[in-house]
Amino acid sequence: MNRCKWCLSNEKMIRYHDEEWGVPLRNDRKQFEFLMMEVMQCGLNWNMMIQKREIFRQCFENFDFDKVAEYGEADIERILNTEGMIRSRRKIEAVIHNARCFQEIRREWGSFSRYIWSFTKEKTYLYTGHQKGEIPARNGLSDRVSQDLKKRGMKYMGSVTVYSHLQACGIINDHLDSCFRFSELLEISDTVRKRREKEQ
Repeated sequence: MNRCKWCLSNEKMIRYHDEEWGVPLRNDRKQFEFLMMEVMQCGLNWNMMIQKREIFRQCFENFDFDKVAEYGEADIERILNTEGMIRSRRKIEAVIHNARCFQEIRREWGSFSRYIWSFTKEKTYLYTGHQKGEIPARNGLSDRVSQDLKKRGMKYMGSVTVYSHLQACGIINDHLDSCFRFSELLEISDTVRKRREKEQ
């Protein structure tokens, strides 16, 4: 069975690739989890995030954004002292801050998923060349989403971070066409083919 090469390092990465990465996501708690894992990942690697995922869930109450939004100094200290946790006060504070911004987006749009999918009018984008492995770190779409999230106060939301999130939550299908998930996700997605040069 062929898979995208980035996931082949260990079983947890393979499972994440096979079961979650690129699946159209409309559950707000999972959106928050994926997005905040991207925050924690900044400057590190995704394999580390997958290995530490259960620690993150423990620290942030399974990424319940309403609970995280209420966190204070005692919670920050608790998280910093959790064994195996990434000990970055700035990132932990950013997750808490972002939970509050996330709530504001939900209040305005009804759900975060409705907000983020509005950028593609509920479509999954399939860019020419990406399925052959010619994948950028960012593009015009991620630039626009990044700018809007920053305007709404979210932190650690650079275009590269946002592009990774758009891949993870199925707004962009960046599986290789040789990967077994590529065609499976095409069948369950409302997909629009896009030209890369239009998204620079």
